[in-house]
Amino acid sequence: MTALDITSLPKVSLHDHLDGGLRPQTILELADEVGLETPAADAEALQAWFDEKSDSGSLVEYLKTFDLTTGVMQTTDALARVAREFVQDLGADGVVYGEIRWAPEQHLQRGLSLDDVVEAVQSGLDEGVADVEATGRRIRVGQLVSAMRHLDRGLEIAQLAVRHRDRGVVGFDIAGPEDGFAPERMRDAFDYLAREFMPRTVHAGEAAGLASIRSALFDGRAMRLGHGVRIAEDITTAREDGDSTYVTLGPVAQWVKDREIALETSPSSNLQTGAIAQWGDELIDHPFDLLYQLGFAVTVNTDNRLQSHTTLSRELGLLVDTFGYDLDDLAAFQLNAATAAFLSLDDRQDLVDQIVDGFERA
Repeated sequence: MTALDITSLPKVSLHDHLDGGLRPQTILELADEVGLETPAADAEALQAWFDEKSDSGSLVEYLKTFDLTTGVMQTTDALARVAREFVQDLGADGVVYGEIRWAPEQHLQRGLSLDDVVEAVQSGLDEGVADVEATGRRIRVGQLVSAMRHLDRGLEIAQLAVRHRDRGVVGFDIAGPEDGFAPERMRDAFDYLAREFMPRTVHAGEAAGLASIRSALFDGRAMRLGHGVRIAEDITTAREDGDSTYVTLGPVAQWVKDREIALETSPSSNLQTGAIAQWGDELIDHPFDLLYQLGFAVTVNTDNRLQSHTTLSRELGLLVDTFGYDLDDLAAFQLNAATAAFLSLDDRQDLVDQIVDGFERA
């Protein structure tokens, strides 16, 4: 199966950060407009800088690259442009539904309000959808408003998300440094969201382990887990006489599996940030295949297309090359994502039908 074949397939992107999906040339042009210094003067060299800085094996170091991307996203025009190009790039990659997460509180340095930045991003997303549809393709997108878990504005951002739920926002997330900043710190925000019936996904099981996942499920009432790969810490495998392998799920893993709580895995990013370091440092060591074979609701995502120098089609291609997946497997990943999308039941069924139709024609 070639990358071109995968690009043509209908895909669902659930975990894709707006400030991690800028085009290098756009960064240079926006930085020039506001007088922000960049570490490279041309797009190719700037991409190489992101490649180097993102392969540290540390989530903390990985996150430092966002100082540059958020630095150029501080005006309404810049936010709208980045959002528009983001959707254009999703459409070019064959994505038919994308949830785009970002943290509005990181874009207030030049005097914009929280509502201003959400509206600016939505205007860009709408323009991007129109651009994609003008090419004869179909795409739908929604905003996932994220609160930075270390900045203690969770309730305020949750209220922002609810205010805009009928104007493009489809859900809430918490992002940023995971280790040491458990979801329980924002329990008031999650209580409010539950009362308002607002969908929630929570970054957990990336830079921290089972305790973080437990808090996401209990305190955050998470409907999906952002990355979630360290749920594998709650899985025990043992080989006995012969070739038989026995697998035992702990209580957290069993809960996540039984309730089909989607895992928003991002293979390349998980390698870059060290999320799977305890199992190895190559894609073959990623617990993705174990989770898939055990029946977990795994989904495939990019996390940050710029930092990982990737696309959703590339991530799927890497899994095909590593684990030998075929078209049916790729369809399963997309159907898992469609089922977990923060859409109405009818809209999720339409999305499922679109994916099934697209894969049948492949």
